[in-house]
Amino acid sequence: MDSTLACLAAWMPRQRWYAGKGRPPSLRLVGWWDLSAHDDANARIRTFLVADEAALPVVRYQVPVVMRPTEAVDAPEATWIGSPEPGVTFIDGPTDPAYARALLSLATGDRTATGPQMTATGHPAAHLEEEVRTAEVLSGEQSNTSIIHRAAHTPVICKVFRQLSPGLNPDIELATALAQAGSRHVPASYGWVEGRWNDGGGEATGSLAFVQEFLPDVEDAWRVALRAAARGDDFSEPAGRLGEATAEVHLLLADLFPTRENSSADREATAATWHRRLTIALAEVPAIAERAAGIEAVYRRAADAAWPRRQRIHGDYHLGQVLHHAERGWVLLDFEGEPLRPMRERIEPDLAIRDVAGMLRSFDYVAGSLRRDDPERSPDGVPAWAARARAAFVAGYGARSGVVLDQRDPVLTAMELDKAVYEAIYESRNRPTWVAIPLRAISRLLESTD
Repeated sequence: MDSTLACLAAWMPRQRWYAGKGRPPSLRLVGWWDLSAHDDANARIRTFLVADEAALPVVRYQVPVVMRPTEAVDAPEATWIGSPEPGVTFIDGPTDPAYARALLSLATGDRTATGPQMTATGHPAAHLEEEVRTAEVLSGEQSNTSIIHRAAHTPVICKVFRQLSPGLNPDIELATALAQAGSRHVPASYGWVEGRWNDGGGEATGSLAFVQEFLPDVEDAWRVALRAAARGDDFSEPAGRLGEATAEVHLLLADLFPTRENSSADREATAATWHRRLTIALAEVPAIAERAAGIEAVYRRAADAAWPRRQRIHGDYHLGQVLHHAERGWVLLDFEGEPLRPMRERIEPDLAIRDVAGMLRSFDYVAGSLRRDDPERSPDGVPAWAARARAAFVAGYGARSGVVLDQRDPVLTAMELDKAVYEAIYESRNRPTWVAIPLRAISRLLESTD
């Protein structure tokens, strides 16, 4: 087993989903579970759960592999993990059709797979008809790996969670509840896989994979909005419908899950997050220093304002999390919440207005990215496009939710301002030439409160 861990430790840092960039992992085997490749005699399927103890806190990774005789391997070399056993090559599981088929069968069937210190149990959510499917890995994802199963009648997508946390993943919990309640604004849910393991501190359960309806030949809202803004097409009507769809999802979540009033501890914790983020920004983004007093004043006004009830929300809402379907309209994806937040925080009730703020910032980024890519563009045209889209989104949200809301609402302004402060930190660290986008937003938000 030491050779297997050494092989994984050499391969994992090159993967997009590995969180410890810039340092080698220190892996400890927690357990594994096996799947049967009934239709492929050359394949053995094993999923390892490893703990990276070089990270603080420790990160647990799910690493599925398909073990094949080296002389029989015909997979692209880019999918090879290595050969910890003589004559055997490990293939990255999601890229191998044997694993893709076996995992889909487990997730949508009422069965259990086992191994040392671990079990994996399928939880079907709806009947999935059997048909010929071809599998391919979706490119571009970071924290997870998704496998698209194309089919003539019911294509599906299976999300494999790479970093594991105890508890039911909110993407499974919320999306499945919304789908089973009849919402047209989420894909249908077909099943998930729950893992059970013992990591020395007692038994834990967590989500391993999730199967949903796949909507082919659709674009995400970011691309739709970006193309409209580049052409100068007014986006008010689509933005208004997106606001309505967002409100409908929030209303249904409030019916399906408990809500509660904000306690003094809730308010204090939210305000502390705002101030902690601002402190970091002041240290890393000098241009924010001259705006600090105004930002603090916005936060004080929000702290004294009326806050809506807390409920389950999307948690990481932006244009890239929404698809445009010709018949169903806007369809929301990825209810996991912010990937960097601990799972225990992501499942707590929050303010629905946080999702509204996230989408408003996303419209702003459409305008900012176009201005950055085309400096010759009129300096007023794209910001005006974004302003109309933002106003229409808020109007649509308010009309459907019944919540009297405008962009000058103290809590909404604080939420959007906090998001812009976070963006300024992120851009200064990763894309310094983009930092002007959140800085302009901070100035605009402060001017709107004068």
